[in-house]
Amino acid sequence: MAGSLREREIILAGGAGGLGQAVAELLAAEGARLVVSYRSNAERARRLEGAGLRIVQSDITRPDDRKRLLDEAPALYGLVVLAGEPARVADAGQLEEVLRRSLEVNLLGPLMLAREAAERMKAAGTPGAIVLFSTMQAVGVFAGSLAYAAPKAGLLHGARVLAKEYRGPANIRVNVICPGVMAAGMAEASIASGKYDRYMREGVIPRFGRAADVARAVRFLLEPDSYITGQVLLVDGGLTL
Repeated sequence: MAGSLREREIILAGGAGGLGQAVAELLAAEGARLVVSYRSNAERARRLEGAGLRIVQSDITRPDDRKRLLDEAPALYGLVVLAGEPARVADAGQLEEVLRRSLEVNLLGPLMLAREAAERMKAAGTPGAIVLFSTMQAVGVFAGSLAYAAPKAGLLHGARVLAKEYRGPANIRVNVICPGVMAAGMAEASIASGKYDRYMREGVIPRFGRAADVARAVRFLLEPDSYITGQVLLVDGGLTL
């Protein structure tokens, strides 16, 4: 089937987390051949081993690790980069240090992996799809989010540049998903603490997001023969409106 992901090789970079597991389960159910990477959370990654997925330890900020990860999928069709980490600043004196680290893990690593994957697809003559993960904080303005939001906003623009560079005959599509307050992944602890309860009380969102909401968005953007590239898809229940 033209729209099927069956037997297509897809890498989920940073796919061992809460959102990544939901994406992996959905794509595996469709018969995609998945390579799931993790940087440090080996325990979470082991939970996916029983699903017949290939699990790879990889730090995508390192060139050698990116190459090793891409080598695991010689017939690469899709790349989903969920990798990243929070960038919290306890006091103003930490800002520069935290921002430098955030630039590395939330911008440089994902963009370089995406570009290197696109180059491999282009060389192989394989039309494909790349999905990068940013955040609602890259679209809406939230005080105190500089160290995290600025690199993630840079990722949005970088993805659009890649989409323009690999459009046309190469037909390698690059899109971005910006999750909102999700009851999985980085926001899970904040939801449990009540940090985001006001959005429910004030009627801003109907509920907190679920991992499945994100997984369906990823599947949509991976659709073979899609005509969508260079776009940003907010999965936030309307919060940033």
